[in-house]
Amino acid sequence: MKRLLLALLMAFTISFNIGGVAMAQNTTQPAKDQVCEGVSGQFGGSCTSGGADIDRIIKVALNILSWVAGIAAVIMIVIAGLRYITSGGDSSSIAGAKNALIYALVGVVVVAVSQGLVFFILGNVT
Repeated sequence: MKRLLLALLMAFTISFNIGGVAMAQNTTQPAKDQVCEGVSGQFGGSCTSGGADIDRIIKVALNILSWVAGIAAVIMIVIAGLRYITSGGDSSSIAGAKNALIYALVGVVVVAVSQGLVFFILGNVT
């Protein structure tokens, strides 16, 4: 499980770094114009002068990722509860179940805070 999470983290980091290098080539344009240029080139969309299309794309992607993280958190909470119930009084099993529950709840908090931060940034960029 840890290897899978590490591999996913590395894949996302590499993909964001490659995108950042490609976007950082032209420094005379504002950052929002560079993002609009990249979106229209890769996805065939267009950015309006107010940035409504790019804002919509970011919000939709963020909502999808939030749903996925929420579903995964609920599944992990249920699994942690089942592990706690079936531990049979074994202290190491109880500790593992509690840790899984804490990690799932911390994940929900991180997703909520990051979603709030992105919406705050999107609201102040325009």
